[in-house]
Amino acid sequence: MASVRPMTTLDLLAFNPCNLDHLTETYSMPFYLEYLSKWPHLCRVIEGPKGQIEGYILGKLEASPYPAPVEPYSPHTNPNPNYLPWHGHITALTIAPGARRRGYASLLTGALEAQCEARDAWFVDLFVRTDNAVAQELYRKLGYSVYRRVVGYYSDDGDAFDMRKSLKRDVGGLHVREGGEAVRVEPSEVW
Repeated sequence: MASVRPMTTLDLLAFNPCNLDHLTETYSMPFYLEYLSKWPHLCRVIEGPKGQIEGYILGKLEASPYPAPVEPYSPHTNPNPNYLPWHGHITALTIAPGARRRGYASLLTGALEAQCEARDAWFVDLFVRTDNAVAQELYRKLGYSVYRRVVGYYSDDGDAFDMRKSLKRDVGGLHVREGGEAVRVEPSEVW
């Protein structure tokens, strides 16, 4: 039986089978180590019955680097639609090809969302390629919706959907919207 557990530095040497999908971004070792040192509670793995890593998630908690346009922040008085309040972010979520369709993505996102809830985040967001329909459908099933389209987000000029899921603090779902696919922004507007 597989289990979710915190990621360790040794896991970085064992999760290559998870990165075999051409849509999975593989980062440098310092990138992974930065996440493990800053947000260890948001980095998890799925460990299979024989100790193999079958999936992982990297996340962080953050806000825009500049102060809220109106202090204290409130979605009702915020004049800047691109300002990002305290929120969780899924940087990477991947499941090994041979371990898919077992509910692992749901387990990993649920663990990250619980940590973000415990730290009073407004929502959790992620970026997904606009041509990755499989991942978009997965995220929709997990309760995420498209907030906006980021034109030229990826290094190959591919577009991304910024998908979000409100958490308990976002009473009324003011940080999500219907029809976000039609809202286009430049990468410079996305912090």
